[in-house]
Amino acid sequence: MPANVHPADTIIPIDTAALDSAPQQVADVSTSATVDTIQDSIPHRPVMEVPATSQAKPFSRSPMHDTPSMILLLAGLLAVALSYHTGYKYIENFFHYMFSTRRRENMFEDHTVNETSILSALIANTCIAEGFIIYYAMRLFNPSLTAAMESHVFTFIAIYSALAVIFYLGQWLVYNVLGYTFTDSLGTKLWVDGFKSTQAFLGLLLLPVLFLLMLYPGNGKLLLVVAGVLYLVVRLIFIYKGFRIFYSNLSSILFFILYLCAVEIVPLAIMTGVTYWISGIL
Repeated sequence: MPANVHPADTIIPIDTAALDSAPQQVADVSTSATVDTIQDSIPHRPVMEVPATSQAKPFSRSPMHDTPSMILLLAGLLAVALSYHTGYKYIENFFHYMFSTRRRENMFEDHTVNETSILSALIANTCIAEGFIIYYAMRLFNPSLTAAMESHVFTFIAIYSALAVIFYLGQWLVYNVLGYTFTDSLGTKLWVDGFKSTQAFLGLLLLPVLFLLMLYPGNGKLLLVVAGVLYLVVRLIFIYKGFRIFYSNLSSILFFILYLCAVEIVPLAIMTGVTYWISGIL
């Protein structure tokens, strides 16, 4: 060492490359330790299970998703609502028309209010409700028509409702003819009034069933059975009133049995066959 150089002034070379690589080496060691820790903990972590899935089902078009069909249903309800203020007395006297066979009216009974509008609206409502219920019944009991019925919902419902109107008018005509043939004009009026009132009342009974059918089509079988029971009960009420009007002696029972077969059972069977036939054509 030169004599004039102090030891503190001596410059010692430093390996800067080693200093630069030191943090990287520390980081590599830290990263390696972290990875090892994660790998050791993976088997002990909870595993998420993917839920099992099924094949997507195509959208099933129903009357509830068909605008013209819902407009038809709401039109029937609106007609009843608009005519109620002029014909509410008729609804109040439902049970009188359905059960009464009295030939002389009570002086306190008021039937002077115009009942034509409310009766027409109620009958139209019944035929529309029957058209919807027949649609669901045909889809359930004749699955081969499902594709066509889903493609033309309103067409089928409109035709079924029209068939219900034709069936109602045909029955009304037959009851008038039978009434004038086997009884007097007053007896005929009582009988036909019973028919019209039971049919109007039937529509009000079927509406809750129809709403449940649209909301819960999966319970179609049960709800259709309920609708059939309601129809049967209403028909039995009308038949009971007719029996009270026409029964006079034991021999009349035979004619009444013939009436049941010819007027109540056979036309219904024929109309069922016609409905299936028209559905197949469409």
